[in-house]
Amino acid sequence: MDNAIIIAPIVGVLALFFALYKANSINKVAPGTDRMKEISSYIQEGAMAFLKREYRSLAIFIVVLFIVLAIGISPKTALCFLLGAIFSILAGYFGMRVATKANVRTANAAKEEGMNKALNVAFSGGAVMGMCVVGLGVLGVGLLYIIFEDPEIITGFGLGASSIALFARVGGGIYTKAADVGADLVGKVEAGIPEDDPRNPAVIADNVGDNVGDVAGMGADLFESYVGAIISAITLGIAAYGDSGVNYALALASVGIVASIIGVFFVRGNKDPQKSLNTGTAVSSIITIIFAFILSNSMLGSYRPFVSILSGLAVGIIIAKITEYYTSADYKPVKRIADESETGASTNIIGGLSVGMMSTGGPIIVIAIGILVAFYASNGATNAAEGLYGIALAAVGMLSTAGMTIAVDAYGPIADNAGGIAEMCDLPEDVRKITDKLDSVGNTTAAVGKGFAIGSAALTALALFASYTQAVGLSGIDLTSPKVIAGLFIGGMLPFIFSAITMEAVGKAAFSMIEEVRRQFKTIPGIMEGKATPEYGTCVDISTKAALKEMIVPGLLAVVVPILVGVILGPEALGGLLAGALVTGVLMAIFMANAGGAWDNAKKYIEEGNHGGKGSPAHKAAVVGDTVGDPFKDTSGPSINILIKLMTIVSLVFAQLFI
Repeated sequence: MDNAIIIAPIVGVLALFFALYKANSINKVAPGTDRMKEISSYIQEGAMAFLKREYRSLAIFIVVLFIVLAIGISPKTALCFLLGAIFSILAGYFGMRVATKANVRTANAAKEEGMNKALNVAFSGGAVMGMCVVGLGVLGVGLLYIIFEDPEIITGFGLGASSIALFARVGGGIYTKAADVGADLVGKVEAGIPEDDPRNPAVIADNVGDNVGDVAGMGADLFESYVGAIISAITLGIAAYGDSGVNYALALASVGIVASIIGVFFVRGNKDPQKSLNTGTAVSSIITIIFAFILSNSMLGSYRPFVSILSGLAVGIIIAKITEYYTSADYKPVKRIADESETGASTNIIGGLSVGMMSTGGPIIVIAIGILVAFYASNGATNAAEGLYGIALAAVGMLSTAGMTIAVDAYGPIADNAGGIAEMCDLPEDVRKITDKLDSVGNTTAAVGKGFAIGSAALTALALFASYTQAVGLSGIDLTSPKVIAGLFIGGMLPFIFSAITMEAVGKAAFSMIEEVRRQFKTIPGIMEGKATPEYGTCVDISTKAALKEMIVPGLLAVVVPILVGVILGPEALGGLLAGALVTGVLMAIFMANAGGAWDNAKKYIEEGNHGGKGSPAHKAAVVGDTVGDPFKDTSGPSINILIKLMTIVSLVFAQLFI
């Protein structure tokens, strides 16, 4: 057994111990006043109650699919699937549990010690999520490969991770956006009260949603990307380099974890939180690049695979910058949407749709160039196996510092919650300025994180697709075949149907939430004067029930349709389906995520005092646009990433049924 394979699970355990260390450091920070503890307890109890109910619902799906795999494929694959599902659940559970403790401590740190300490606490909460994801991912893949030494079997681990990720993303997205839309439309537009005002009955559900959607959901999303990229690199690495290909993929993942741990220590509070977070990310990336260069030659006898890794990292960085351009209020696209809000909600929405569509151009071109560079750099245009391995390495390279990337991303909702707690507890204005600054940076990191997730999804899905073609013996796909064309159109349609189902789910849940908030405003005496406590629990329950009910159909769609097409039309038609879904899915994901982010930040730009500020006609129009964009950027858009990967890994796991 080679050293890299043995070291990988050890490094995974190291990451988990580091997560425990950061969690303990958060627990030592004072949670603040009794009122702050009370509000925090509402958020934590709501978040954990949702997770428990969600996991109970998913247990049925896990058991059924476990039995199907054990009978139809192999008991070993079924066992790997079960472990993948459990590890994904654990990553989300641990990360969210700590995040719901870090939020109130971030607010109190801002009150007692200022910006530096507040940033440290919020980022530490995100680091726990990041380290749990990469630690459990490498631990699971490494141990299972040591035990079985068969990549076909450990694809079950990726299937378990992807299945839970889709349900977590969809369920969390429906939950958070139902609450957010209800809170904004009735609270801000109709009642004219501020965001996070404790008089708003949906405010606790909104803050709970930040955790179940943007912490647990996002963590599960990148967990399955991370695992899928490593598994595809192992599968294709054997074909290209034998055992050395496996060793290199696991060594790169291990180095990325250690680099991320080092990078965490470089995030130190200063007047510019964004600069501090960027420093930590840069340190992690530089360390990973250096060791990837050294290991490429020593383990594979060539520097060509290193170029593929570099292309993956470059794709991630460039997409992040393009995403920032289209979603940050510092640049023209968002400011143009704010300008268009002056003439009403309709022009605001038209502007946001335009920005979202235009934003697909740059990332797609970058992904295309990255794929070509990764392929031809690794094989010199002569060896297809090495070229496909290069694409897998590009995905692993982009995700190698996922521990740091997720930490930065998960920091955002913690800072957002901290601002909400500060508002609800009526903390001094200077505290709110600190939490607003942290939240503003968090909005940018969230948008960049979504761009990163989309780019990694494209490369990971392509690498898994290459693994599928090898598993079913396809050397190419004939686009003149009627079955392939049929599969291509069905695959291209699926992201649209999936988005329609998830958007409608948010709409129905938001309708119920709006009706409930209106009811409470009308029927509870003294609520608007702050003399009566709203019925927060009722709104939390509405979001919970809607999310659990509506997440089932989209999840089953991703599992059932590929199997049906593969069985009825054959493996080549299924290849067409996967290709069609990959193309339209990536485009839809970029469009929806960036349009939603642009609408959100156009609203915030107006709230800073531009175009009349809060309460102005432009602001009301921007709030409407923001509520349209909410399910775009936090429900449907990010869930499409998982849809395309889940369908590909389902096809890979069930490949023998289609031959």
